[in-house]
Amino acid sequence: MHILDIIEKKKNKLPLSEQEIQFFIDGYVNDTIPDYQASALLMAIRINGLNFEETLHLTKSMLYSGETIDLSGIDGYKVDKHSTGGVGDKVTLIIAPIVAALDVKVAKLSGRGLGITGGTLDKLEAIEGVSIDLTEEQFINQVNDIGFAIAGQTQNIVPADKKLYALRDVTGTVDSLPLIASSIMSKKLASGADGMVLDVKYGSGAFCKTIEVAQDLAEIMIKIAEGFGKSIVTVLSSMNNPLGRTIGNKNEVKEAYDLLKNPDAADKNLLNTVIEVSTYMYEISSKKSHEEAKKAVLEVLHSDIPVQKFEAMVHAQRLTAEKSPIELDFEPKFSVDVIAPEGTTGFVKNIDAQTIGTISLDLGAGRHTKADVLDFFAGVEILKVKGDAIEAGDVIMKLYANKEVPAEFVEKALATMEYSETAIDPIDAKRVLKSKDLAE
Repeated sequence: MHILDIIEKKKNKLPLSEQEIQFFIDGYVNDTIPDYQASALLMAIRINGLNFEETLHLTKSMLYSGETIDLSGIDGYKVDKHSTGGVGDKVTLIIAPIVAALDVKVAKLSGRGLGITGGTLDKLEAIEGVSIDLTEEQFINQVNDIGFAIAGQTQNIVPADKKLYALRDVTGTVDSLPLIASSIMSKKLASGADGMVLDVKYGSGAFCKTIEVAQDLAEIMIKIAEGFGKSIVTVLSSMNNPLGRTIGNKNEVKEAYDLLKNPDAADKNLLNTVIEVSTYMYEISSKKSHEEAKKAVLEVLHSDIPVQKFEAMVHAQRLTAEKSPIELDFEPKFSVDVIAPEGTTGFVKNIDAQTIGTISLDLGAGRHTKADVLDFFAGVEILKVKGDAIEAGDVIMKLYANKEVPAEFVEKALATMEYSETAIDPIDAKRVLKSKDLAE
């Protein structure tokens, strides 16, 4: 068997066998298949796709490319959460301490940024001193002690995904449903949780550009989860607008922390997403009704327990034992205002998330290549979000970086704004799909 034959086969739109997929994964993990050949196969898959059997074989091969986590040492029901990625998506940083405050264990393996979408690990590392490299023992102990942990994949946990994840980011093969599904589900299954909630994004700032594609992805992942006997809820939510008011790394962590401290002052669409995802996580773990679960989430959200959980996580994952205050002061070297031009009036109808994500990426908040070093201060702050009233002269955005911000970025930012003469609902509707064991 040779990798070139496998590339040729997929290039010609032929299905790959379980043995061929296993050969590819084994070879790439063991460095006998180089990046350039893996890239060629990934592009062939991106163009010609995989059927469900191929996707299931790929998921299994990736899952068993390394060790799996045994969470039997964690007391109680273990629930996991994943987002398919979006512009300004800092939901994990908020829901994990909320659900942990409800005495449900959240054991979360996260990833780095892909394309214009930010990664939870990148955001966590924007907090001074925080490490995402936990041993399995540290990970399990932290979940038992605090209620949750957010860590990166170790070299031994799904190493195939770790390598492919980084390669897809820089080869234009991010937006492939089979690759997305196998990447997500191999990690989720390896993490050993009893149940999971997946936040599947669609729209201009997501991999899935339409709700129909997002539903296709959700259905694939539900079928994979059912095959492994896992309970799963998928929440389909719009990413046509950035989620929340910040896009970047350090500024997104600050927005997440501020929401936990004062949810009533938070961006309405971000808050709604947080409440919905947290509710389903609590619902599948507690077996309560949706209404009972939502009531419990709202009650704990307005307590100080989630803030305490968040701070405990930061202190636990710092490289030093010093319990110094959490400093999230946001003071980049350069800040440029984006001002509504003359003649602007009405309400913000839409902000093109894809372009905003690209601006944030080009400012330094994301990676163009695997070797790029992030500027944790780079990014965008949106002062006028969907539904807000606006008029000429208003500062609608701020662009941040530790380097000078090119003038053309302001013009790009202005071009993302679409206005309405009538009021707009700031909260996006959501669609929910569940595995058979949870279906009503």
